[in-house]
Amino acid sequence: MQSTVEAPETARREFVKNPRARDVVELGGAVVLAAVASFAGLKVIGAVDWPAFNTSNVSRSLTTLGQAFVIVLAAIAVVAYRSGRSRSWTSWLSSLASAGLVTVTLGMPLGATKLYLFGLSADQQFRTEYLTRLTDSPHLADMTYDGLAPYYPAGWFWFGGRFASLIGMPGWEAYKLWAVLSIAVAAALGTALWNRMVGVSTGTAIGLASAAVTLVYASPEPYAAVLILVGVPMLVVTASALRGRRRLTDGPTTLGRTGWLSVIAAGLFIGVSACVYTLYTGLFAGTAVLMALGYLVQSHLRHRNLAVPGTSERRAEQLAVIVRLVVIGAVAGAVALIVWTPYLAARASSTSAPSGAAEHYLPENGAVFGLPMFQLNLVGVLTSIGLVWVLLRAVKRTIAFAFGWTLIGVVGITCISLARSAIGSTLLSFRLEAVTAVVLAAAGILGVIELARAAVAKFGDVRTVIGVLACIVAVALAQSIPSHLSSEITTAYTDTDGYGQRADQHPAGAESYYPELHRLIREQTGRPANQNVVLTADFGFLSLYPYWGFQGLTSHYANPLAEFTKRAQAIEEWSNATTTEELTTAMAATPWRSPDAFLFRYSADGYTLRLAEDVFPNDPNVRRYAVTFSPTVFDDPMFTVTEVGPFVLVVKKG
Repeated sequence: MQSTVEAPETARREFVKNPRARDVVELGGAVVLAAVASFAGLKVIGAVDWPAFNTSNVSRSLTTLGQAFVIVLAAIAVVAYRSGRSRSWTSWLSSLASAGLVTVTLGMPLGATKLYLFGLSADQQFRTEYLTRLTDSPHLADMTYDGLAPYYPAGWFWFGGRFASLIGMPGWEAYKLWAVLSIAVAAALGTALWNRMVGVSTGTAIGLASAAVTLVYASPEPYAAVLILVGVPMLVVTASALRGRRRLTDGPTTLGRTGWLSVIAAGLFIGVSACVYTLYTGLFAGTAVLMALGYLVQSHLRHRNLAVPGTSERRAEQLAVIVRLVVIGAVAGAVALIVWTPYLAARASSTSAPSGAAEHYLPENGAVFGLPMFQLNLVGVLTSIGLVWVLLRAVKRTIAFAFGWTLIGVVGITCISLARSAIGSTLLSFRLEAVTAVVLAAAGILGVIELARAAVAKFGDVRTVIGVLACIVAVALAQSIPSHLSSEITTAYTDTDGYGQRADQHPAGAESYYPELHRLIREQTGRPANQNVVLTADFGFLSLYPYWGFQGLTSHYANPLAEFTKRAQAIEEWSNATTTEELTTAMAATPWRSPDAFLFRYSADGYTLRLAEDVFPNDPNVRRYAVTFSPTVFDDPMFTVTEVGPFVLVVKKG
């Protein structure tokens, strides 16, 4: 009887002692706790009628208070861990602190608006459109064009759509919640990974620093922020996976000492990355290749010394590195195909030549190297320390080794991007500055810790002083983030949302007529939004409702299979029509599904659309031009014309 009673307790102890099981519990627990806490926090913030961020400092003050609280929470986790408390719950506490920092730093300033950073302007317009599309249906589809497989990776948007559907919110409104929630969960998972690798004391500091710097650099692009927060520690996992179970200074191992779980984890991460963001995937995959080459050279140099026998051992080590790299690539490719198969299949069977201008963008910061370590602020100081630490420890510490090759990868991609500008294209390398900053910030924390240990060795037990100073600096860095994001936050208040309101209580823009236009299209066509194609230059309308668009926002966001330029030419030809018959004949002659509705702006000359043309290498890279339709071509029983505010809605019957 006694053995029967003790059996469950024995099994529990064995489970806890199993390092892999403990890892699952710690990482999974961090994700679940962060998701619950962040969602609850956002709902609490959203339940209060706060003044607008751009007209009051109330939300700014409460943001600072919340940031201070989560930093104290992180300090408690560190003290508890150093006092011998359980690694699991202290790791959860520190992960919760990182998630809390994200939630309060983004959630509180945006508490009085339903929109995310940059509102429904610029790039956020097409991102919101994508989330709206995948909220309407889980089927992988292009954000704009009916019948096309998606070109932009759908991973983050697909899960966001499922989240919006689950909580019963329209995609545009759920965008803010999903963005903050996903970044918070990624921050918690990243912190838990760091805790596993370097202990809770150091991991907590790296996790908070990484979260803060990511918010400064990448929060307007939420899926990028998610990949950075998880990707930076996963680069270290990849470095360990390629080497095998041995210290860095001893070089790679033979195949028998491979940590296959690490290899699979690295492959899964790169594969998931490919489902989310191709540029970062290129960096992560390229860095894995560079690290593998580094290990091959290290193995060659280690065995070149005649006093160390073993040509066969050298070959076995090098073969093992190659095999691990191939397995990582195979796993990554298999995962990536989950999202990429529809597009690749469509492209292979397409009879039209793919076109696109996604790489036709070169802003000023894309024409230089991103060097955050030379900024005159706390991020600059921290990243400067990080650069020195990486240079000093690259051959001794796996973390520095991984970071060093990552920075080389960033420099390589940047050089290629700069060179490609001469032939009319780029690699958008400016977006990698966020990765550089977070990598160096994480390294900077490790450098600061070494300096702190040196201070203790010289001045005695000054750990309390160091800890207090660290908390003060953390608060200073955290409270500066809303200032960095001031314009992004302000736009979220000045843009008109899907309910036709501005969160700063100022008069709404023309977008306030969108709900009425949506109602009219539904009534006049008798079909739901996802069964209608709309030709419009007011692309915010497509961000709010899952209509298919006849033409996309710009060629830079358009699907390469959509034939953007030919569609633009067709629209111009339609605008030259002088009779209904000419218009309908021209529309029927195009190979694409013709619009069921037209949403124009009214002008003295007629019904107007403002279209976009790629003018790269100019900056701005887009030229807007107007095409005007004669009202007489719609003066026919087959069209229903309705004027709504500054808009003219034309719906084709049948």
